[in-house]
Formats: sequence, C-alpha cells, structure tokens
Amino acid sequence: MTVLEQGTITIHTENIFPIIKKSLYTDHEVFFRELVSNGVDAISKLKTIARSGEYSGEMGEPEITVEVDKDNKTLSITDNGIGLTADEVKKYINQVAFSSAEEFIQKYQSNADNAIIGHFGLGFYSSFMVARQVEIDTLSYQEGAEAVHWTCDGSPQFKLEDSNRTQRGTTVTLTLMDDELEYLEDSRIRQLVKTYCDFMPVSIRMGGETVNRQKAPWRESPSNLTDEDYLDLYRYLYPFQEDPLLWVHLNTDYPFIVNGILYFPKLKPDVDVTQGNIKLFCNQVFVSDHCEEIIPKFLLPLRGVIDSTDIPLNISRSALQTNRTVRKIADYVAKKVGDRLKELYRDDQKEYIRCWQDIGTFVKFGSLNDEKFKKQVEDILVFRTTYKPETTDAQKPEEAEDAWESSEEKTGSFDAQGNYYTTLKEYLERNKERHENSVFYCTEEAAQATYIELHKSQGLEVLFLDSFIDTHFISFLEREHSDVKFLRVDSEINDELIDKDSNKTEIVDPKTNKTRSEQIKELFEKSLNKPRVNIRTEALKSEDTPPAMVLLPEAMRRLQDMTALLQQQKAEFPEDHVLLVNTSHPLIQNLANLSQGSIEGAESPSAELANMICHHVYDLALMAQKGFDANGMKSFVERSNHVLTQLTQRAV
Repeated sequence: MTVLEQGTITIHTENIFPIIKKSLYTDHEVFFRELVSNGVDAISKLKTIARSGEYSGEMGEPEITVEVDKDNKTLSITDNGIGLTADEVKKYINQVAFSSAEEFIQKYQSNADNAIIGHFGLGFYSSFMVARQVEIDTLSYQEGAEAVHWTCDGSPQFKLEDSNRTQRGTTVTLTLMDDELEYLEDSRIRQLVKTYCDFMPVSIRMGGETVNRQKAPWRESPSNLTDEDYLDLYRYLYPFQEDPLLWVHLNTDYPFIVNGILYFPKLKPDVDVTQGNIKLFCNQVFVSDHCEEIIPKFLLPLRGVIDSTDIPLNISRSALQTNRTVRKIADYVAKKVGDRLKELYRDDQKEYIRCWQDIGTFVKFGSLNDEKFKKQVEDILVFRTTYKPETTDAQKPEEAEDAWESSEEKTGSFDAQGNYYTTLKEYLERNKERHENSVFYCTEEAAQATYIELHKSQGLEVLFLDSFIDTHFISFLEREHSDVKFLRVDSEINDELIDKDSNKTEIVDPKTNKTRSEQIKELFEKSLNKPRVNIRTEALKSEDTPPAMVLLPEAMRRLQDMTALLQQQKAEFPEDHVLLVNTSHPLIQNLANLSQGSIEGAESPSAELANMICHHVYDLALMAQKGFDANGMKSFVERSNHVLTQLTQRAV
C-alpha cells in the first residue's frame, strides 16, 4: 500500500480529541447514529447527482451494511453512496470541517452542564468516543477516481494511503476501546438501529437481513395513510399503551420544514404535564425523546414525532427556547392542533364529546397559556351539564329511548353514559330568562350532590367544572366573560329555590314575640355555640331538600383557596361559613316543637334531645361538604347513638 500523505489534522484547538472522547455526547452510543446518518447522506447525494445527469453508472440497491469482527474488536459501517476522493478526504476529514469547531469547543468547555441537543455536523468525529483507531476506506463515484484509505489513532496524526477498494462508497471501521466492546454484540447493534435509525429511508443490513423499518409515516401524505397506519406507528413507538384518541398530521415546507404526527393519548390521573413525550427526529434520524423546548408547554403530554431540518441541533436547550424559528414552529404546531380539534367538533361532534374528558385538559390548558390558541378553540369549549333536551309530547314512552338515540346521533352532544355537553354560549342563551348572566356550577359531583339536586328540582341548570384544571379555569372564564357571574352550587341559594310565600305567612308567637324561623335560628345558635357559623333560616321549595345545608360564600371561599395556593398548602375547610336551616323540612318543624322547653329556659329531656339533634343536623350538613377527622367522627358516632337511644325510648 502506497502512503499518499502523512500529516497533522488541521485544527486550531489542540485538545479537541480529548473533548470529543469525553464530552461530545452524554451517551457514547450516538456515534452509531452519526456514522449511519453520514452513510445515508452519501447515498442521498448520489441519487441527486444521478437525477441531474452527472452520474450514469450503476446505482445498485441503496443500503448500509453493518459488520462486526470480535476477534479484531472492529465494527464496520459501509455505504454504497457517493464516496470520497483523496482531495475530499483532506478537505472534509483532515481539516475537521464542521461549522464553528473552535467556537463550539470553547462554549462547551465553559458550559459543561449546558446540555446540547444534537451535535449533527460533528458526525464522523463522534467515532473517537468509542474507538482507539478509526479507518476510512472509500472510492468516489467520479470517473477515474482512485480509492484511498485514511487512518487515525485519536491523536492529531493521520495517514492517507491508496487502497485496493473496487466498490463505490465508503467503509468506516472502528477498532473499539476495551471498555466499549459492547458494540460488538449483535443485540446491542440491533437496539441502536431501532432507537436511532429505524425510520431512515435506506435499508440497514446485518447478517444478510434488513433490520430497520425504513418507512416514516410522518413523511407520507395523509391521503396515503389509513387509520391503521397511524395506530401501527403509535403502538410501535409506545408499546403497551392504550390506543390514542385522535391524531394530527403535520406537513409543511414553508417558511420552515416540519413533518410529524402528534397523538392525543388517554390521560392518566398522575400524568406529569411538564414532561414531554414527543420524539424529535431530523431527516428521519432520531435525536431526542423530549421536545420541551420546541412545542408549546400545554401540548407536552401529547405523544408522537416531530421531524424538522430547521430546528438547530447544535445549540443549547436554553438557546432553543429563544430561537425565532423554533418559536414559529411552536406556533405552527399549536395552530394545527387547534384546527384539528375544530375540524373534529364540526364533522363528528359525537366523537369529539367521547374524547373530551382527555382532550379537554389540553384545550383548557392551552386557552390559559396561549392567546392565539384560545381564540381558535373558544367556540368548541364544552361542559357537562344537568340539562337534557326534552322529547316531544307526541312521543310514546316506548319511543323515548329511540328518540334519545336519534337526538344523540343528530347533535353529538351526549356521551356514552347519556350525559349532555354544552358550550357556555348555549348555556347562557338557554337560561337568560331565568337567571341572565349567571352560571351555576359544581366542582365535586359526589360531595355537592345535594346542592345539584336542589337546583335541578327547580329547573336550574348546573355545569360540571370538576377536572383538576377547572379551579384555575373558572377564573379564566370570569376574565373572558366579565359580565357573567359564576356561582358554585354550594355558595348561595338562588331566590327561585326559596318559598317566599311561606316566609310571609309566618305567625309571631305571642309568648316570645318571635316567628318560628327566628326561634329556630336562636335554637341553633345556642346549641352549636359557634360564633363563626352564620345561621340562616329559609323555607325551601323542594320536597327532597335536606333539613340543613352548609353554604360557602363564593368570594370568601376563593380567597381562602388562593391563600392556600400561594402558601403551597392544602385549602382547609373555612371556619366562616353559613348553615342554612330549611324551615319547611318536617324534621326542623318537629325540632322547633321539641325545643319549647329550651326556648323557655328550662332544662328538660326534650331540650337536651333538641340540642343533640341540632348538632346532628349540622354534622349531616357538614358531611356533604367534607370528611371528618378522627375526633369529629368519634363525636358524630357517639351523638348519633345518644339521639337514637332517646328516640327509641320515646317510641317505646
């Protein structure tokens, strides 16, 4: 073999190789991605030259071949692409011709903990992280070109010789360091192919078989893909996960190039909305498992792929966040997601409602954090409601179910459980005659069931704002609709629920000069002896209303919630609250009669029983709002036993 040249690799910074070996990447394994990517690029360049007519020779089947030699501790990666001439080796290899090498090294040395996302462009030199010697054997496509062999042992010294190679293309052979011999194992190489190179558009072969998928669905036109194609990709990328709800196909080449498929997954209660799950690719080459700096924060729980050659991969993550192109790409992604949701709402509202429990979190979080996205989706925000469209009187009972089915199919506003969904605009329009610009809502269906039923019994519609994000979203809705008042069902009793006539006809007791309501109020105040509990008496209309209800005034409750949030504490049940005693309930009316001895000031068994019943009624009202601690539950059980004992004694 004739030595064509010996010399020193042209670099300005002498310690580049130690930096490459120790600091270029967090994971040494990405050398494989870089070398295979170079091979794919070489094949792509040959195709371009052939199309332009500059090359008319045999193309052959494009492929990358990976071979290992355990005896000699070598790993070889071969492509049948464009190849290199001796002059090109000198230019592109010996001069370390990657962009801003010296600037990069200085920056990296001073910011060693500032994670770099990709280092594409350093490509070939990443091999020195795992190899004690690197060889290049190459033959250019150019007519009359001579094959050359380049060798370097990881120092700035290199050797360039002629070669006996007869096949066009390039082979890079790494003689691995002793602590990097894992890359001689077949299973390890296959794992690297699956991780980094599975979607490269060139066949990667090992042992005579192709080991990568090659086809990247996100680079296809959506019209060429079926639902099963989309699901197949999702199941491959995220095995053992439930199928996604829907997906968004990204495909644009102006003013930047972005391809991808984003999936809306079913959200688990413990989902970390700050942790990204979208995989970043560049030209079908896997780069990173995280896209936190590239997509809007509210879309982080999405899954899928973003592939772009316009995302700068050789800068720090913090620099990515302020990059103008990256910000434009983020805006594009958000708009495409908004367009997809609007399309689904318009074309298949039933499917939109089916997915709402999960996609609603994205929509609300996006509305809170992105003004443009908010404008896109403001008309497709829906809320579960107690309202149900009425069937016509002409329908027979046996036809009601069928009629409901057709209504569901027509409007798409029912979910599988028969719950109806509405927009805020529809709610306000539907209820403007009864309570204009007021919205009744609940945050916990089980805990507030009594209050919900009370509103329903009087024909008042209640919205369910009961997801974890709704605490913040209610405030957002109030800012967006400043003329609308939002009232939680347990904050106040609407006038329509109060029997005003009953209050007007109350008789004043000549002995005490007080009405029945005033006597009941006094009884509860004396029995409970809780100055911070405001006792109110009202005659409520509904027959199913409990004897008493605890009300939490909206402004006071929100202030306490906000204070707890700022102090990073759990909101405690407010000591200042209202106990609304329902004077139309038979229990309260009987209690008033029973307590006559107490009102007159005499201690008697009846007065003692009345006192315990007051406490019992209050405890039952509290139970609809909160659980008891150990002491509270102990007192409640003991009091219940005493009350039942006395009542049974009277009955006997």
